[in-house]
Amino acid sequence: MLTHHRKPVCLSLISTDLPVWSVVETAATLYQKDRDRFHLLLSAPPVKQSEKVDDSLLTENTLCQVQGSTPVPSGPRVLWLEISPYRVTMTMQGNGQLSYRHFWEQGVYGITRYWLPVESLQPSEPIRLRNFTRSLKLDGHPLPKHLRVEYELWAGEIQLGCYILSLEIKH
Repeated sequence: MLTHHRKPVCLSLISTDLPVWSVVETAATLYQKDRDRFHLLLSAPPVKQSEKVDDSLLTENTLCQVQGSTPVPSGPRVLWLEISPYRVTMTMQGNGQLSYRHFWEQGVYGITRYWLPVESLQPSEPIRLRNFTRSLKLDGHPLPKHLRVEYELWAGEIQLGCYILSLEIKH
């Protein structure tokens, strides 16, 4: 039976080797699919435009903000996390801007896909990257309280950084 709860959450992403960080505090809806499976839905913050680069260049990754950035007008976007003690999928979609989907499972090379906005009417192919999940830990029972995913992001043979995704669900 599907049950849901409205909860305050704190979602953060930091890089351990690059100047990338972001923290989002908001309310989210937590759906309990079964004993150990959950879906979490929250509104994604607006895309940020960096003041440190040319105005025509956007910092497209919502979760990777540069200090001193300002919002770019955009419509609503949704972050959807599918959570279990064994794997996590995070999808961001909405309003024709950047969309992405990450898949993490401990000790596994998962797939990360990014869909960039396209000027033409033809659909674009996603940018495909790999991530290696070093650690995935979910705490809390019967409802999750904390999720921590440590992973490496790869493009072919090139490592694009090490990251920590942390989610706190306040009860």
